[in-house]
Amino acid sequence: MIPSWLEPQIERLRAAFAAGRMPHALLIHEAPGAGGEYLAYWTAQLVLCTEPARAPCGVCPACRHAAERQHPDLIRVTALGESAQIRIEQVRELAADLALTAHQGGYKVGVVSPADGMNRFAANALLKTLEEPPPATLLVLVASVPSRLPATILSRCQRLRVPAPPREQAVAWLEATRGAGEWGQVLQVLGDAPLLAAAADPAALIATAAEMRRELEEFAAGGGDAAASAERWSRDEVPLRLACFENWLTDRIRAELAGPAAVAELRASAHSRAAGLTIREAFELLDAVRELRSSLDVPINRSVALEALLRRLAARRAA
Repeated sequence: MIPSWLEPQIERLRAAFAAGRMPHALLIHEAPGAGGEYLAYWTAQLVLCTEPARAPCGVCPACRHAAERQHPDLIRVTALGESAQIRIEQVRELAADLALTAHQGGYKVGVVSPADGMNRFAANALLKTLEEPPPATLLVLVASVPSRLPATILSRCQRLRVPAPPREQAVAWLEATRGAGEWGQVLQVLGDAPLLAAAADPAALIATAAEMRRELEEFAAGGGDAAASAERWSRDEVPLRLACFENWLTDRIRAELAGPAAVAELRASAHSRAAGLTIREAFELLDAVRELRSSLDVPINRSVALEALLRRLAARRAA
């Protein structure tokens, strides 16, 4: 089921293809989890479909194989293993593959996601393909933070923005595709990222979020074992746990900004013991959490980094 919020981008691509104005390089700038990768593979179906008048038809073998990421003229480049980086060897293989004649005589398509995960050597290697693209090729880059890409790459791509959908629209799509569930709570944890939510186990995610709130409240109240919790967190769902930490801090910042009534309501809630955290302290911790989230793609000792955050939270309460 096509996400309804992608319809404007889909119509734009469909019109460009019908008019023979398809770019050779497309940069999809997505809000995380808003469907950038979905749109990338829909675009691959569009140009690989064997029924151009109604492309993508969704039923021809080319469309089906592209949807399953199994088309011989579709090359995928993504991060390897637990690494969030795309390496130069992968980009060189992509370039070599795109230079070959298409198996079905039409387009060859390369999808790089997350493109902002390319290291600088990989980005430089990709630039050569962008400067001299083989005929009948389409390169689709998907990135949440395009500013991480060199300006030389950005200038050679046509950009297509995919913003996060409204919460109500995202919940409606999740209910239609996954069935009834606590999707509002899931999106509260993940942000308005319906494609991430669709791939998640709602019950497990909500349970993890509740566990995080309890533990963070305990640390904010002066309790907890920072070393033990950090070691456990570092082995399981670190990005999710940091997202929960960020949400927890954001709740307190919003309460402080909303005024005394909101702070009093927070203090009266079931997770109120950290309501005394000052807005300055909360912002400082929030910056530290976000910095750690952005550095998960580089070699770091996650347990040590998490322990440092928890000790900072406890120290602010002790002060």
